[in-house]
Amino acid sequence: MTHTTIRRARPLLVAGGGLALAAGLAIGAPLAASAHVTVSPEAAEAGSYDVLTFAFGHGCDGSPTTALEITMPDGVGAAHPTVQAGWDIDVVRDETDGLPSLVTFTADEPIPDDLRAAVQIQVQFSADAEGDIAFPVEQRCADGSVSWTQLAADGQDPHELGAPAPVVTVAAAADGGAAHADHVSDDTAEAPADGASTWGIALGGAGAVLGAAALVTSLVALRRRG
Repeated sequence: MTHTTIRRARPLLVAGGGLALAAGLAIGAPLAASAHVTVSPEAAEAGSYDVLTFAFGHGCDGSPTTALEITMPDGVGAAHPTVQAGWDIDVVRDETDGLPSLVTFTADEPIPDDLRAAVQIQVQFSADAEGDIAFPVEQRCADGSVSWTQLAADGQDPHELGAPAPVVTVAAAADGGAAHADHVSDDTAEAPADGASTWGIALGGAGAVLGAAALVTSLVALRRRG
């Protein structure tokens, strides 16, 4: 497997693109049961490009977070991590197809347990992807780690799990072929037939000739009166 390491850019260079990410930091986030490692948006369409935001609101039993390791599952055809201040990024690619298999965000300074933080990855879902796509996450801390890998059974509430994996529900791509066909049919119905078009041109030309003749007749009449 090959590795690609992305060092953090200077804050000024990423200020524009980092505004949305800066909003992901909040002091004093409540340590509720819902404060898992989450992903948003939670829904996508097959074949689409989406920017996924992975957020966490606490460390490991009070220990500050040092890194997030996000596994790229089947159904993801491309992954491009967002460069942001405060994080180093390492991408592991599969030796067979070169696709990213693991993206690791390592914090320059450990994220305290009472702070919320978020990282982003742009992914493209495969054209045949459909259903729940789980992104296993390993949250590493200064002392210990948490594996966010649990999957809910059918009918089970994911919030009942102790460490659920972030999940994106992918819908089949919308089929625009029928709509395109209807549009083409409408255009064809509105277009005149070749014969009708020829008669229209002929009648238009005849009208122009008759109009010119009438104009000449009027001018001759006016001259005679004068």
